Amino acid sequence: MTKPTVYPEGDDLQKLLSGRYQKAAIWQFAFLGALMVAIIALMGLIYNVADGAFGFIVYEYKTAPSKFTSTPLNELSKAELLSILNNELSSGAYKKLDNEKPLTKRGQAELMELFMERLVRMDVKATYSLTDSLFSADRIRAEVTETYPNAIIEFRSWLTPQFLTSPMSSRAEFAGVRTAILGSLWLVGISILFALPVGTGAAVYLQEYAPKNWLSTAIQTNINNLAGVPSIVYGMLGLAVFVRWLEPITSGSMFGVVDSNGRTVLAAGLTMGILSLPLIIINAQEAIKAVPNGLRQAAYGVGATRWQTVWYHVLPNALPGILTGSILALSRSLGETAPLIVVGASTFISIDPSSPFSKFTALPIQIYQWTTRAQSEFHAIAAAAIIVLLILLLTLNATAITLRNKFQRRW
Repeated sequence: MTKPTVYPEGDDLQKLLSGRYQKAAIWQFAFLGALMVAIIALMGLIYNVADGAFGFIVYEYKTAPSKFTSTPLNELSKAELLSILNNELSSGAYKKLDNEKPLTKRGQAELMELFMERLVRMDVKATYSLTDSLFSADRIRAEVTETYPNAIIEFRSWLTPQFLTSPMSSRAEFAGVRTAILGSLWLVGISILFALPVGTGAAVYLQEYAPKNWLSTAIQTNINNLAGVPSIVYGMLGLAVFVRWLEPITSGSMFGVVDSNGRTVLAAGLTMGILSLPLIIINAQEAIKAVPNGLRQAAYGVGATRWQTVWYHVLPNALPGILTGSILALSRSLGETAPLIVVGASTFISIDPSSPFSKFTALPIQIYQWTTRAQSEFHAIAAAAIIVLLILLLTLNATAITLRNKFQRRW
């Protein structure tokens, strides 16, 4: 005979409730503490990056601008700059610059940048962090006046429109991330075109068509394991398959391209697509699982085939989750460095990628290359490039959220 349940009453009930509330308060405090730690870590990251991207720069001109013109720099016109460059640059250097982009078609800001980079040439003596520049400005000015009496000191934001639109340069004060941004966008575009349809198709088959047997279980287990494989392994796979084995395709030689090899943006994009594929498959499966089974049964009840059910009912309702998961998976690949190094990304390139068969670089590669340099000004532009990369990642994540909210259906 079952013993009857005895519920606490009076003081025992109060004691029980008090204990429960205490445990709930402790766990609430622990969760709040975890949230605060995450916020502090994020703020520390943002502060550390911003601290390097802004601050004082101390420099001298190797050649005084007055040697080339008596007009103040801020008053030089485009015609005057063209005349100075034509007269002062060697014929070979002028021709090379004109072949890259006709100087007559360049704007006044571009010509001024060439004038400063090729003729005047800045010699950076020191850079200072944002914190030191704000709170130790007087001390810094005194030190600079004593150490470099002829130097110019100015507060500089390394993250400028010029930084975004300029190609790579051997001089940090003139270097930009345009080529790296375009390379990253090419990589993301190729990855999406490859990984999204393949990953979604694989998820649909595994979830809607595959029989529940040992083979499908083994495939599912391996897909889950592949999601945790280090990215360098995918780089080795890309090197073996896309760079070497499929070189006639990835180099473009099959399509008439003669000045390329397998280390192209196409090979790198396919490698990043393979890296993202397991995560896309898993996220797509979860989105398909979330579609109510009653919707499938209703479609079967009115005579729809399995394919019609999947195409007209399951996929449209799973689309928000599929797109969100795919974009988040691809945003992870945007920040990867190791696979791109293995596949053959360039650490210094000033030519924008113009086709899938172009040589390329990417923002993570550029940041890595700048941080390895000894000069402090390269560390400053690396911090500015990190901000650009974070903005691109946040843009992708915001796109995922927007698509999810736009297409999501409530059940």
